[in-house]
Amino acid sequence: MYRTTHLEPVDYLVIGHLTRDLAPDGSRLGGTVAYAGLTARALGLRVGIVTSWGSELPLGPLGSIPIVNLPSERSTTFENLSTPQGRVQIVHSVANSLDLNLIPDPWLKAPIVHLGPVAQEVEPSLVRHFPNALIGMTPQGWLRSWNNHGRVLFSEWPEAGFVLGQAGAAVISAEDVGNDEERIEEMASYCRLLAVTENVEGARLYWSGDVRRFRAPETPEVDPVGAGDVFAAAFFFRMYTTRDPWESARFATQLASISITRTGLEGIPTPDEIHESMVEVY
Repeated sequence: MYRTTHLEPVDYLVIGHLTRDLAPDGSRLGGTVAYAGLTARALGLRVGIVTSWGSELPLGPLGSIPIVNLPSERSTTFENLSTPQGRVQIVHSVANSLDLNLIPDPWLKAPIVHLGPVAQEVEPSLVRHFPNALIGMTPQGWLRSWNNHGRVLFSEWPEAGFVLGQAGAAVISAEDVGNDEERIEEMASYCRLLAVTENVEGARLYWSGDVRRFRAPETPEVDPVGAGDVFAAAFFFRMYTTRDPWESARFATQLASISITRTGLEGIPTPDEIHESMVEVY
């Protein structure tokens, strides 16, 4: 297991797989932990990542973030294929599962904990172990399964009521549940705050029996990959600092819309973009 030589406490702990994403122009580093971790760092937080991956790719900008890695023979690897019936996602390999014993003691008191599974790898019971944290989650990896050929399918989530009930906030995309409005409403009933991202349309937020939509500014789309994870990190951060769900959703929508104008991890917001997206909250 790889650990940094000296682990200090962190403000934002994110747990999930770093991934190898296959594209026509080659492989690139991805995963919720990559996009959300870099966004949280850009927001000025001390970040820690707990993951399992096979080290096939250089860490690049993640190299300066403390990482605890349970080594795997191969990283979780995804490929997106365009077909006449639409996009098909294939999972070629899945790294090791992640549970409580991987988390260093100094990180157990992180004020923001982000559970970010991409392939069923995060143990759902982790929600029990951070009683004083804002637990945010992006449960897409609990909402998918795959067949013998690796084709990713929509999946039932038996633990949804329990896990979402423990969360401070959750972020999904409408695509995560196949645009199933009944399922979205059901998940919203379990969760204190549920944000649903809707690509270039922006997002909607369910809170306390109310729902509001947040329109994204018009921006040229270059690469939408990772925008939902940028949204999530921005939303969790802003919720922790302001306790204002509506402002948090507005802020996150702004930063997510900026992220799609650049490719891959280059879409992480800059300090100037973060500053321009802020408003005073009283």
